[in-house]
Amino acid sequence: MNLETLQREMAAAILLPLTPDEAMREKAPDGRRMADVAERFIAPNSRLSAFERLEIYNRQYWFRVLGALAEDFPALEAVVGGRAFEEMSVAYLAAHPSRSFTQRNLGWRLPEWLEENPRWAGRRQRLAVDVARIEWAFVEAFDGAALMPLRLEEVATLDSGSGLALQPHLRLVELEYPADDLVLSLHEGQKSEASEAGQKHEQGASAPAKLPRLRRRPTWVAAHRVELSVYYRRLEREEFLTLAAIRRGLPLGKALEAGFEGSQMQEARRAKRVGAWFAHWAELGWICAAASEQSL
Repeated sequence: MNLETLQREMAAAILLPLTPDEAMREKAPDGRRMADVAERFIAPNSRLSAFERLEIYNRQYWFRVLGALAEDFPALEAVVGGRAFEEMSVAYLAAHPSRSFTQRNLGWRLPEWLEENPRWAGRRQRLAVDVARIEWAFVEAFDGAALMPLRLEEVATLDSGSGLALQPHLRLVELEYPADDLVLSLHEGQKSEASEAGQKHEQGASAPAKLPRLRRRPTWVAAHRVELSVYYRRLEREEFLTLAAIRRGLPLGKALEAGFEGSQMQEARRAKRVGAWFAHWAELGWICAAASEQSL
């Protein structure tokens, strides 16, 4: 076989999910014996067969990606339980295997996938989706790009036609539950220095965490970075919608119209609230010049 065929066949073997006892499967999806598949491109040695040598790569791939996903979503693991999280992770990674040079991107489709595949989270599915959204927002906020923010005096000169941009690391998250505090509480309960082997053992053993009763309530959250730490801040609905409109590229006047569309906030209060928002945004460095002005 040529090099491309060899690479594709070996990759397919390595990406094949493990058996429940963490061994390589004996048969390929097309029914061939994996021992025969391995012998096509791996030679045995004096200690291991071709199958056993390929199994090392197969197992280490899955141990690594499952460990990396658990590191990024510890609160989700606590919500659904260790065993369910591991089964969910295998199903997700089988549907969306790693396509990036970095493990950082493994979970980028997990919130969307979990919403489309509710059976993997059980009765806590809607809460689990919210938790996954928050945790992925934290990942993006931690290593997202940062631009030079507008100074307060520059913010004061804005008018309705002003074009603006948001910091790339600022992530806006719309939730069905007020799950932000829950996520931080669950993070505090995790062992941040656990080894991958320890994490994998815990995944198989831990039951879903006992959670405080949460009632469904629309909640809007911004995750952002200050130096090397990630924080979150709850937003008012109108504030969230205004920021989302700015991110879509609307000029300030149109963004504010979008933010207050359908709002029950009294007209007399709106100007004061907008002033308070911009003061917070400027203090946190969220507002930047429009992309067309950043290179000038």
